[in-house]
Amino acid sequence: MADSTRSRTRDLGIQIGSYATGASNAITDVAGVEVGHTTIHWGDETLMPGSGPARTGVTAIWPARDVLHQPVAAGFFALSGTGEMTARSEIEELGQLGTPILLTNTMSVGTVYDAVCRYFIQHDTSVGEDSVIIPVVAECDDSRLHDARGFHVTSEHVFAALDHAHSGPVGEGCVGAGTGMHCFGFKGGIGTSSRVLSDADGGFTVGVLVLTNFGRRPRLTIAGIPAGEFFPIVEDAGQTVASNPPHEEGSGIVVIATDAPLDGRQLARVAKRAALGLGRTGSTGGNGSGELLVAFSTTYRPGEAGVAGRAVVEGSSIDPIFAAVVDATEEAVLNALFMATTTDGRHGRRLEAIPLERVRELLAIYGRVGDAESRKC
Repeated sequence: MADSTRSRTRDLGIQIGSYATGASNAITDVAGVEVGHTTIHWGDETLMPGSGPARTGVTAIWPARDVLHQPVAAGFFALSGTGEMTARSEIEELGQLGTPILLTNTMSVGTVYDAVCRYFIQHDTSVGEDSVIIPVVAECDDSRLHDARGFHVTSEHVFAALDHAHSGPVGEGCVGAGTGMHCFGFKGGIGTSSRVLSDADGGFTVGVLVLTNFGRRPRLTIAGIPAGEFFPIVEDAGQTVASNPPHEEGSGIVVIATDAPLDGRQLARVAKRAALGLGRTGSTGGNGSGELLVAFSTTYRPGEAGVAGRAVVEGSSIDPIFAAVVDATEEAVLNALFMATTTDGRHGRRLEAIPLERVRELLAIYGRVGDAESRKC
């Protein structure tokens, strides 16, 4: 579903914050982190409920390939809790996670959870014998476009996302779990970004991946520009039609990775700061919105011997990490918005891609246009 006419945030000349990005400007810039997508996109509006069309998918984020036996430190924060992320109670209790993080649609959480258990049973003889696992599965509701009654996500889709995960550039927009999602009344989906701190600030890398399914059109903010004001309601055959889909607040998932040595307590604080990045784009964490945020450290392993005495980032030294998370979250949301393509779904519904030419015009009007090449890092 890639579209060469779509652009990432920095390709439009927008620079969020002052920190450099990693090589791919993605969550995978944190060493060891891998991302895989399975995109499920077939059928048209003529299909009866239960038979399609399918506009959904699965996204898998591996903190590390050995996470099952060497859990990573993790923290959780719910900006708005009208949503689901399994294993959140274990993350809050133990400050760690021991499986990949899977993203999908709301009514497929059970299928994906079951599939992850089966995947590890096939790959590790200790699972179910010496220990059990509690997979981390998070969701957003894509039923505006997707036939949720058909349960079109299968174990094979989950296995493929896990097996095909890789480092380097990450697919964005209408891919994986983002296939049927919206963002401020436009098409949304998966977005990612990263920041590399200066040596003086610790030299750590912070990466963020978001699944967007939130936002009211009038509140959309792009690089500080009140962009929603310039994308008003749509006039159709002389009648005013709301620009926002039902359940417009929707939901959003933010996954934060870092190689900074942080324990579960500090990572919960890091996760909270992602909410500020969502707010910069116009999110209000509405009543019906499930905005769930999870952060993990690839270098702090709670199960390792002697870890209790290991130093973690403390005091004001954590402030640059907070700032990097806020900036990377904001940019990841914009990447999801800018890279998504217009998508049709069930009952003839459509989510339009945000028109990038109009975005460029707004950037010029507000003096936000710069030399995109000089801003790439």
